[in-house]
Amino acid sequence: MESFTEIASFLWGIADLIRDSFKRGKYQDVILPLTVLRRIDCVLAPTRLQVRETHERLRGKLENLDPALRQASGYAFYNTSRFDFAALLGDAPNLAANLRAYIAGFSENMRDVLEKFGFDNTITLLENADLLFLVMERFKQADLHPDKITNLQMGYIFEELIRRFNEALDENPGEHFTPREVIRLMVSLLLAEDTSTLHTGHLVRNIYDPCCGTGGMLTAAKERLHELNPESEVYLYGQEVNPETFAVCKSDLYMKSADGRDADNIKFGSTLAHDQFADDRFDYLLANPPYGKDWKRDQAAVLAEAAKPGGRFGAGTPRISDGQLLFLEHMLARMQPWERGGSRVAIVMNGSPLFTGDAGSGESEIRRWILEQDWLEAIIALPEQLFYNTGIATYIWVLTNHKAPARRGKVQLINATDLWTPMRRSRGEKRREIVEGQIAEIVRLFLAGEQDDARAKVFATTDFGYRKITVERPLRLNFAVSAERLARLREHPAFVALATSRKQNAQERAAEEAGGHALQARILAMLATLGATRYLSRAQFEQDLERASRAASLKLAAPVVKAITAALAERDESAEVCRDAKGRAEADPDLRDTENVPLGEDAHAYLAREVTPHVADAWLNEEKRDPQDGGVGVVGYEINFNRYFYQYTPPRPLEQIEGEIRALESEILAMLREVAG
Repeated sequence: MESFTEIASFLWGIADLIRDSFKRGKYQDVILPLTVLRRIDCVLAPTRLQVRETHERLRGKLENLDPALRQASGYAFYNTSRFDFAALLGDAPNLAANLRAYIAGFSENMRDVLEKFGFDNTITLLENADLLFLVMERFKQADLHPDKITNLQMGYIFEELIRRFNEALDENPGEHFTPREVIRLMVSLLLAEDTSTLHTGHLVRNIYDPCCGTGGMLTAAKERLHELNPESEVYLYGQEVNPETFAVCKSDLYMKSADGRDADNIKFGSTLAHDQFADDRFDYLLANPPYGKDWKRDQAAVLAEAAKPGGRFGAGTPRISDGQLLFLEHMLARMQPWERGGSRVAIVMNGSPLFTGDAGSGESEIRRWILEQDWLEAIIALPEQLFYNTGIATYIWVLTNHKAPARRGKVQLINATDLWTPMRRSRGEKRREIVEGQIAEIVRLFLAGEQDDARAKVFATTDFGYRKITVERPLRLNFAVSAERLARLREHPAFVALATSRKQNAQERAAEEAGGHALQARILAMLATLGATRYLSRAQFEQDLERASRAASLKLAAPVVKAITAALAERDESAEVCRDAKGRAEADPDLRDTENVPLGEDAHAYLAREVTPHVADAWLNEEKRDPQDGGVGVVGYEINFNRYFYQYTPPRPLEQIEGEIRALESEILAMLREVAG
């Protein structure tokens, strides 16, 4: 078992032992915690005796043994029990009790991590099924010592196992582990413009991932910073809501450093509802949030914070079905202030945050806030089929609050969808990868900044904005008394209500309803006096209606008059424009339309150029104004990536298509002759 894929396959194969006793959804309850335990067992093997000797020697002499035991272990955690995997298997009759004692022998910080697996119940289930010894024996065959399996490879193993769990059950469709080459690209983009300063002298940097999963992004960023500057002090911070991946991440970080500081900075819980780094600011922030996953569980907390001045989500909240942009808002709220050097952010999302939501929607308002703050530096479109359990298109957003002068007021779009290499062997939905040369090309395009070619284009931040104006057209109605229109009047609620009583007393109710029916009949008789006249003027119709009502001694309430007018009216392009009491033309709601006017262009000029030449009586509704700047129309922002990189491909000539059809016909006829012959 030389490669991490072989190790992962070996560990996944343990499912064959338990498939008759555990459902597929429970495989990870066995395999994941035991993989972590086996890795820890191998890591602690060289100092196990030294820890036990130190514990025996100092027990009862020191109040706090923790520092001495950490020093003896060489890590920020340890195990004081007399067991390892070999000793556990050597006492098969007492394996379950000894395994629990082994877990209880860990230092408190590691026990807190292991508890997230809920493994105690799994031990009972394995023991009751007579599988505990067989499973433990199989795990002992996997040598996961760091000399054999590096930390990087171990990270791959954990991610491969979790990928297989999710793939087998089709669970967590919005959660996609980030392939390592995508992480390398994100880290390269994150650090690209700071490379010169990162090389020099001693520096301290902190890196944060609000949905850190198994910690792959954090560790890759730290490794890259150490490559650039071996003297740098790099501290990692992260939060994760999934208990299993949290436990994998934290235990892995405990095994990567002696002081355990990075592991201590990984917190459990929902970042959106329970931010555990509210008072912290970070130099570099990167994340791969869940795609298209709802945030109902966090809704109350998110909306409450959105309503607070200065809250993380004050710019807006997206639709409840997709919380990607909430994570981006959160990350931007955790940037270092510009005065302290600012921060850089890299986040990978699907296409939805680019364009979902109309002007004034939560998504549009978040994009508006980002672009008006001039924080968006670049967006890179990635190839499809890069991720393990989805083939969808993805995009890396690069943001900063300390743009270089040449980039201010601008956004770079990079189309890297064709920069990929086919994999020799697919892994789930992942059939493509980005190799080092392609990563370097994307970073080169990014650093070029002003480059404008088939792959990279630069736009002003305002190029993505528009004003959604409302275009009105006048209401034109004719009025007539006809059988069809009178039928509409009889069904109108206000007319029906004339003969509807709510009296509790039956006699009173009958009397009132009889009077209502009589009134309805009088109204219909009055309308008949208007004859077959077809009115093209509402004003004239209303005058004649009022005159006929007086002649019939009817005093009609306003709702009834409104019902008559509505029932007897029909739209008519040849009719006069309907006007209000001040003589202003009334708008026809059925003819109302909207137009998106580019920011910076006068709405009236746009209307005169694009609308009135085709619809002469249209006008701009000036009452529809943006709540922020008060301008006519509601401001919206969208980034339609495909529009900017669209390349027209003309259809093939008809002659060529006809020739292909004739060739196919000949082939089919030849095949039929063979069958018939």
